[in-house]
Amino acid sequence: MGKIETLIIHCSASRPGSDLSAADIDRMHRQQNGWKMIGYHYVVRLDGSIEPGRPEDSVGAHASGWNATSIGICYIGGLNQSGKAEDTRTPAQKQSLIKLIKELCAKYPIKQIIGHRDTSPDLNGNGVVDPWERIKECPCFDAIPEYEHLVPKS
Repeated sequence: MGKIETLIIHCSASRPGSDLSAADIDRMHRQQNGWKMIGYHYVVRLDGSIEPGRPEDSVGAHASGWNATSIGICYIGGLNQSGKAEDTRTPAQKQSLIKLIKELCAKYPIKQIIGHRDTSPDLNGNGVVDPWERIKECPCFDAIPEYEHLVPKS
């Protein structure tokens, strides 16, 4: 595993009321993808509880091209009742995400906190992944401006 420099925020792409656990996601990743274990390092449940997923010293399986130098954090939710992308984080999830991010920033030389959608290719080369370039909407909110103040200044 390379030097951890990035935290990547994901959503489970589940509708309100669907409170998946790390064990549920682990089972889905094994069955649907044939993986050895859950792809994320952490899962943040609706009540704000933080569950470990893949060990931090194991390369993740959450963002192609980024896995070796990142920690993947998945919050449960991301879809509204109609199945459309929406920021459905509960207040408890928002607090827990900040707490976990601060802990990981204290542990690793984190340079950026991004959403999974920000790992999409910058097709026009302007240095920003524009909405039309996104492969997916996950985590269904703009993680960069929300969390950039948590990145330690060099």
